[in-house]
Amino acid sequence: MLDFTPPTPNERARLCGNSVSRRDFLTVGALSAIGLSLPQYLQAKEHLKVRPGTENRACIMIFNLGGPSHVDLWDMKPDAPREIRGPFKPIRTKSEAIDISELLPLHAKIADKFSIVRSCHHDGAAVHDAGWQMMQTGRRFTGGIHTPHAGAVTSYLKGRKSDLPPFIVLPQLMGRGGGNLPNGQAGGFLGKAYDPFALMANPAKKNFKVPDLLPPDKIGENRIERRKRLRQIVDETTKKFEASEDVRLLDENFQAAFRLMTSKKAREAFDLSKEPQKVRERYGMTRFGQCCLLARRLIESGVRFITINTFLTVFDEITWDIHGSKPFTSIKGMKEIVCPMYDKAYSALIEDLDQRGLLGDTLVTNLSEFGRTPKVNPAGGRDHWPQCFSAYFAGGGIKGGRVVGKSDPIGGFPAERPTNPGDIVATIFHSLGFDHQSHLPGPGNRPFPLTDFGTEPIKEFF
Repeated sequence: MLDFTPPTPNERARLCGNSVSRRDFLTVGALSAIGLSLPQYLQAKEHLKVRPGTENRACIMIFNLGGPSHVDLWDMKPDAPREIRGPFKPIRTKSEAIDISELLPLHAKIADKFSIVRSCHHDGAAVHDAGWQMMQTGRRFTGGIHTPHAGAVTSYLKGRKSDLPPFIVLPQLMGRGGGNLPNGQAGGFLGKAYDPFALMANPAKKNFKVPDLLPPDKIGENRIERRKRLRQIVDETTKKFEASEDVRLLDENFQAAFRLMTSKKAREAFDLSKEPQKVRERYGMTRFGQCCLLARRLIESGVRFITINTFLTVFDEITWDIHGSKPFTSIKGMKEIVCPMYDKAYSALIEDLDQRGLLGDTLVTNLSEFGRTPKVNPAGGRDHWPQCFSAYFAGGGIKGGRVVGKSDPIGGFPAERPTNPGDIVATIFHSLGFDHQSHLPGPGNRPFPLTDFGTEPIKEFF
């Protein structure tokens, strides 16, 4: 929430000494701190090259927190022994190349719109947050260097398109994963200024609103206008402070945050009550379903990158984490609760984007931290398995109805075209039109080329 309180005399003295604190200007969560100097910022803008026709491309990243079972959903092995193939059967789809689980009948109807890569893998630890980190950034964090999320990179390179933040996470950032590792949903070495705006609310609730978009009730309009003069106070206080390039970037973030809080268009983008009830029910009146609908509205309003976390943590709720026994999810829970909710919302999102003419410029990518063990465990579930899993993509220039890569006969390891996290992120960047020769200001002000995220997009999809 913004704080427009003018600085005290002591705080003004610090400003004159060119010592900038968060309290001096604003408190806007992720938007409140500066991670880059203005020369770095402008340098990236000058070096960015976007392929013609991709200027308006955006991305919705659906992150299937918990790690869905690829063998039970997208890479089924009906001819394998029972302890491998599990209890579910594959079904025909609208694409001759794709067969998927009977648990996803609505996916089957739109299989011509998405394409699957069945040979994903990574060499990180088999813990949730290690996979979250690698799959969203393309890299493992080493040497104290945190690589920025793909959405943060998009925000940095493409910038803001409207009063809304360029990078948003719905419904909120990931919680605990058990490994005590950074989850990768941040600006990383780009700085806090490129962290996402997190909704921090459940859009499925009856009286849903976005509390951080508007000032608290105790602050009236006159008081807000009075506090908006903070910039003027700074101008009058010190020319030396105003000359600072870092402060000029801080002011840009300040103004962006103020626009977000006071913009009618921003408020309306988050207002799901403007959607017909029939449309809301088509997505499903679940947290994930309404997040998918909200993502479509935000894309229409100019947001560049949206990450939807299907779940918030692997603890204390039913998720894709199907170890088979409490406190984790059983295969029955996946069948009766998780898959119907997920199938309904995803199919509605793709159909809605397509019908509105938005799918061509909106990449929708479905990722997870890993897959599940090929062999069913004694509890009737499957455990963590980063050695092989599936991901799929729709829109944003992707040709639908295709399968790339292949796993071995039991879904244990890639057999053809191994695809690592860097390849996944490179595919996202390729869809968004980024030239891989572009670079970011990396740690220690050293150039960080986009090729360091991943050099091989899945070109078979385009």
